[in-house]
Amino acid sequence: MNTRHLRMLPIVVLLAFAAVSCTKQPEPEQLPKIVVTNVSLSSDIEIEEGNDISIELRGLTHINSSDAVVLRSAANTDYICPITYINDGSLLTFSLPEGVTSGTYRVYIRRNEVNNYVGTINLNIIASLNVEPDPGTNIYGLVLCGGKPVSDVLVSDGAEIVKTDSHGIYQIKSNKKWKYVFVIIPSGYEVPCQGVLPQFHATLSQPESVPERKDFELIKTDNDRFTLFVCGDMHLANRTDDIKQFNQLAKTFNSALSATGGKNYVMTLGDMTWDLYWYSKSYQFPQYLGTMNSSFSNVTFFHTMGNHDNDMNSVGDYNKSFRYTRDIAPTYYSFNLGQIHFIVMDNIDYNNVGTGSELRGDYKRNYTAEQMAWLVKDLAYVDKDTPVFITSHAPVSYPSGATGWSNTYLNGADAPGEGNLSEFISAVKTHNVHFLSGHTHNVFNRKHSAIFSEHNCGAVCASWWWSGYLTNGIHLSQDGAPGGFGIWTFNGKNFTHTYQSAGHDIDYQFRAYDMNKVKEVIVPSLGANHKDFIKFSTAVANYPANTILVNVWDYDPDWTVSITENGKELAVSQVTAYDPVHVVALSAERCKTAGSSTPSFLTTSWPHFFQAKASSANSTVTVTVTDRNGKTYTETMVRPKAFNIADYKNK
Repeated sequence: MNTRHLRMLPIVVLLAFAAVSCTKQPEPEQLPKIVVTNVSLSSDIEIEEGNDISIELRGLTHINSSDAVVLRSAANTDYICPITYINDGSLLTFSLPEGVTSGTYRVYIRRNEVNNYVGTINLNIIASLNVEPDPGTNIYGLVLCGGKPVSDVLVSDGAEIVKTDSHGIYQIKSNKKWKYVFVIIPSGYEVPCQGVLPQFHATLSQPESVPERKDFELIKTDNDRFTLFVCGDMHLANRTDDIKQFNQLAKTFNSALSATGGKNYVMTLGDMTWDLYWYSKSYQFPQYLGTMNSSFSNVTFFHTMGNHDNDMNSVGDYNKSFRYTRDIAPTYYSFNLGQIHFIVMDNIDYNNVGTGSELRGDYKRNYTAEQMAWLVKDLAYVDKDTPVFITSHAPVSYPSGATGWSNTYLNGADAPGEGNLSEFISAVKTHNVHFLSGHTHNVFNRKHSAIFSEHNCGAVCASWWWSGYLTNGIHLSQDGAPGGFGIWTFNGKNFTHTYQSAGHDIDYQFRAYDMNKVKEVIVPSLGANHKDFIKFSTAVANYPANTILVNVWDYDPDWTVSITENGKELAVSQVTAYDPVHVVALSAERCKTAGSSTPSFLTTSWPHFFQAKASSANSTVTVTVTDRNGKTYTETMVRPKAFNIADYKNK
């Protein structure tokens, strides 16, 4: 790269054909002699200071060189921009007068002091860069902090990863497949935010042959100590009172944010929206961001893409992700917070899947070859002793029975270079990895090896907002875990984590049932004797007399569960079970109105349950649960303990 001043060619704004008729002009001062058609301005234009702006015209416009372009600011100040070149039907170039700064402008063509409205642009004027890009470079720019260049910062287009030089300049020879470039936020820095969205990536608009400059701004910060709030499936869709319920949950969330007293960040795990209702309920990513921005302030959201964040009306994995990459983030990227490296990946593969709601579930669970290749490149820049957190929407494995596991959940690879579980773990085996996922709407924790742990983190929406919709105040996932979010606390390279239930305090970590009393409630008639409810009533009826059942939703083998009767330890076993509260609050209600059909979102049998058998129906038992951090939670159960659904409502 030659570090000499290069006068860049005028920026060419490529325009899709769109005729702007006089009858649709918002401005009243029309002049019949000039008819502006075939001009549809790009909404965003970025140029270097001192450069002219060129607009490609897709047909005759009847603009001539004696006309002028007018930029009208938000303050109604008009800037007259001389036309320096016009080839009507092909290209129009104009220069910017002094005083024009970055901002939003209404654009007019002026003739004889009369304006003809063309459109609106967001203009971003960037400082001149005294470099000549190397041959073949088509993405380049500066990484700055406080106006000063930052060296050795990684930048990627989703395929290549490069470093900034001593002048803070990066260059990429890119195929521009993903139409974006992103900075890998280095340790000790943040980036500016637009609402909850961090501005670490920039979209590309020019063909592969046209070089584009994209600069990034970093903000120096001390975030060695921080808290990460991990949010599984939200499924916001403007239905089943989901926005109202979310606003209630946000109260718990904001209280938890305030309680940390330090740096806070949010990581979503996919399915923030619900593709089935993007169009019928008019709730897409802009509406989702509106909900987040109205609910939270001064916190950065990093996002992971889920299967329901793909556009069902597009074809193939690449096209289905377009709206997400346009409005939210790249489908895969990485960044650093403090001394921790984070990698976000997309393991929902819609390759060759067509359009229509009936094909929404035809994805495969795997990592594409380009992601696997990029992952290896990314990890090559990460020190071996740096903890690595990888997020994806779907888990890489799945519970099987009370204590077993299935290793075939990530099994969709069908092309060279794609990754299933074994290939994925092999690619990351050089580092100590914690893998965070959502998708199941349940909770499980698994230690695959000494250096690879998996955490399926539950769902904000619980059972797709249905339990709270059917039974007010009961917000539970299918495994009985309350809707909520994970809280990970980092101090350097050390960290702890816990689960925060919505509508409860942080010490709400389990529920204990006297199954003698549960049997009296969960009977076939509770679910209108529906064929799909019988499995729940039968399972409850089969518990031995005097059984104590405990649901410890965030359990992993570092927890302990103890049940004593009159001071005597009872034998405790881990089992799969249906959560009784979820059975009553959701499954029974849906079965009552399902007729002969099979309802969705019914209670799931899950393995984070523990049971013991007491000696009588009237003894007092004490349930003691100790979490992975050594914190103890206790319930003294005076039996018989009534099973009333109202006792389990959110506070």
